[in-house]
Order: sequence, then C-alpha cells, then structure tokens
Amino acid sequence: MAKLSSPPAAAPAVERAAESGFVKGLSLLDATLLVVGSMIGSGIFIVSADIARQVGSPGWLLLVWLATGVLTVFGALSYGELAAAMPRAGGQYVFLREGLGRLPGFLYGWTLFMVIQTGTIAAVGAAFARFLGVFFPAVSPDVFLSFGRVPMPGGAVELGLSPQRGVAIGVIALLTAVNMRGLREAKWVQNVFTVAKTGALLGLIGLGVSVGRNADAVARNFGGLFQGTVGGTQPVDFLGLQVALPALLLAFGAAMVGSLFSSDAWNNVTFAAAEVRRPERNLPLALALGTATVTVLYLLANLAYLMVLSFPEIQNAPQDRVGTVAMQAIFGGTGMYLMAGAILVSTFGCINGLVLAGARVYYAMAKDGLFFERAGRVSPQTHVPVWALGVQGIWTALLTLTGTYGQLLDYVIFAALLFYALTMVALFRLRVTRPEMPRPYRAVGYPLVPGFYLLAAAGIALLLLFAKPVYTFSGLFLVLLGVPVYFLWERLRRHGLA
Repeated sequence: MAKLSSPPAAAPAVERAAESGFVKGLSLLDATLLVVGSMIGSGIFIVSADIARQVGSPGWLLLVWLATGVLTVFGALSYGELAAAMPRAGGQYVFLREGLGRLPGFLYGWTLFMVIQTGTIAAVGAAFARFLGVFFPAVSPDVFLSFGRVPMPGGAVELGLSPQRGVAIGVIALLTAVNMRGLREAKWVQNVFTVAKTGALLGLIGLGVSVGRNADAVARNFGGLFQGTVGGTQPVDFLGLQVALPALLLAFGAAMVGSLFSSDAWNNVTFAAAEVRRPERNLPLALALGTATVTVLYLLANLAYLMVLSFPEIQNAPQDRVGTVAMQAIFGGTGMYLMAGAILVSTFGCINGLVLAGARVYYAMAKDGLFFERAGRVSPQTHVPVWALGVQGIWTALLTLTGTYGQLLDYVIFAALLFYALTMVALFRLRVTRPEMPRPYRAVGYPLVPGFYLLAAAGIALLLLFAKPVYTFSGLFLVLLGVPVYFLWERLRRHGLA
C-alpha cells in the first residue's frame, strides 16, 4: 500500500498555485470550453428517446430539458461563489470539506473516484467505441474473453473484454497519456474538440429547422404539445409499502435522469480551479456562460428533432439514436455516418475534459491525507498530478471491463444529486460560520436561487427513490460504504501505517 499523507496542522485554507506546483494556464475562454466540453458528450443525441417514452408528449419532453437547464444554471450561479472564494484544486470536494467537514468531503471524493467520474469516463468511452462501430463493424460489443458473470443490483453483468471495451480502454489510455504531458497539451485537445462538437451540434440544429423541416411532423408535434401525456396514478413499492403517486410526477422524475446525466460535469471546472487565471472573476463567469450555452443548445436540438421527426419516431428510434434518425431523415443513409462522426468528436472531447478534471480531486484528497500520498504530488516537469491521472485511468479501465457503466451511473444519480444538495447546504453554512471569508463573487439571487436549487435537487432525489428504488438505494449504499473506509483511512494515517 502506498504511504498515506498527513497534512500539517496549520495548513492554509487556500493553497496558492505557486506552492502546489500547478501553473495558471486556463483563461476564461479555456475554462468556459472546459465546462461546455465536459457537458456535451453523447447524451443529447440519444436520451431524448427514453425521455419521450417516459413522459408521452412533445411538450413534456421540452419541459424536462428546460427544467434540467434551469436547474443546472441555478447550480452554476450558486457554485460560482464557492469557486471564487476557494479557487483550489479539488473544487466541490474542497467546498464540502470546508463547509461541512472532512467526512462529507471524503464521501464525495470516494464516490467520485469509485464511480461518478470514472464510471462516466467509462460510459462515454463505451459510446465512442459503439459509434466507431458504425464505420468499423468489427468493433462489436461481443465479449471474446470472458472472466465470468458478476451479480449486481439490477442484473448480473459479464466481466470480460470485447472489441468495444478494448477501444474504450485505448481511448481512455491515450487521453490519460496526453494529460500527463501537461496542461497545455490537454487544453489544446479540449478546445479543438469542444469547438468542433459545438459546431456539429449547431449544424444539426440549423439543418433540422431549415432543409430538414418536416411540415407534417411540425403540425403533429406542435399542434398537440401535451397530447398523450402520461396521466393517472401509479402504485409503487417503497420499503414494502404500496404508495400511489401521480404517474406524470414519477415519469418526470425518472425522465430527468437522462437529461441530468447529459447536462452533468459542469462542476468539473472547479476541480481545476488552481489552474485558472483570475479565478475570482473567471470561474463564476465560465460556470454561468458554459451552462447557459449548453442549455440553449440542448433545447434547440430537441426543437430540431421535433421539426424533423414525428413523436413516435423519436420514441422508437433504433437503439435510442435520435440524432442519427434525424440526420438520416435529412440525408438518407449518409446521415448515419455524419452523425456517428459528430458523436465520435463529441465523446472524444468529453472524455478529455473528464480525465483532466477528475485527477485534481484525488490530488486534493491526498493533500488532506485522505488518498494515497503519491496522488498529492505534481510533476515538476509537466506541472500536473501524473500519479493521480494514472490511478484514475487504471480504475476506469477496470470499470470498462465490467461493462456495467450504464448500471453504475444509474446507481449514483441519486448520490450525485445528494452531493449537489449538500454543497448548497455548505454555501449557506459558510455564510453563517465564516462571514469574513473573501467573496469576490456572491451567488446571484441569494438565498432564493441556491435555496431553489437545494430543494429541487433534494426533491428529484426523493422522486428517484420511488421511481428507481433498486438503483437509488444501491447508490446510497455505495456512498455509505465510504463511512467505514473513511474511519479506517484516518486510523491508518494517525498511526503512520503504509
């Protein structure tokens, strides 16, 4: 076991970049593109099909995306205060540790490492490989080297290697290596691919509302926006009790899983806060500009789908590839390849942003003695946490071999919402306990905007307990599993054990 670090008792609350070994190489544009690039992956091209099936009407499809966008922007406006006040590597981990204590901070970092960040990287890597299979059919999901089946909540999974999993691991390894070379190289990849995929998404939107516009689909979709909406009540089993809840409310909560996943990772820029120039100004601006940009793009993309395709075509898109069906409606068979190429660009850039940001959290944990000591070192040559990047890549590769990325992400959607809500609690608590803390930016609309975000995140998490109990309770169990791990780790640290 690697040696555990033990931080000095009088360590300053905010570590200066010069002391940490990081370089301030991210401008406002770079930080904004990191927000946009981390958010846009493959979800916007796929999840609208499942959302449409859940809610049953075009109007509610748009409302799910609108609600997700408003919630995301509200969260970003609130997080900006914490990011500007504590511009340190680790971001949300630091906010939770400073506002609520070491244990909540560790539980967030634990869950992030175990599945939130690494599972998302694995899932996006799998999406990259799946769409590469459009061009190269040999990149198939068929497992050719099996290590057996592993029982998990929601169904057993096959542990092994397939061409798709192999490609996903290769892409993750490549981008991990790029990030190990330094921030400049990682930033270059991020900026180029974010601009490219934003352009591709804008192209899809432009084509959908112009040459691809289907008059019959427009009349049917917008003439009956809420026709077919899920109604009535639905009995659900909650801890052995039968509870009747409005079916639309349950459907709305379940549907938001997809849109929230597609809009997540906007907070990743706070993980790299120590590398942002003028963080007191640029972090809040990047969060606001990035999330607002993606929200508008996602709404316009769904409007384009509804202008090109009938609602049943969206609901029944093969393998849920709504974007591909839309492009095929415009360009015929060529459309499938155009969309596959766009998604390859999109997912490649998304993986890079997630790899870049995640390692900074494990670095911050190591500096607090809550992760392996070597993860808290920054290379003097490349000025990045090379060991943290490596261990993140190895664990992500192992998750990719399980093929459980979809299930794992379902498990922790509840946990992710829980930590978002807890971060808002930290914001309110720090206003009371540390009023003297410098706050170059104060949350817009405080306390209403952070309060709304807190209640909404908690409310959606509660809905998911009813709508998807197997996954949400599994996610909660994963978080709580970190409690004994935390006390064991602290005991090892106090005794200086290696």
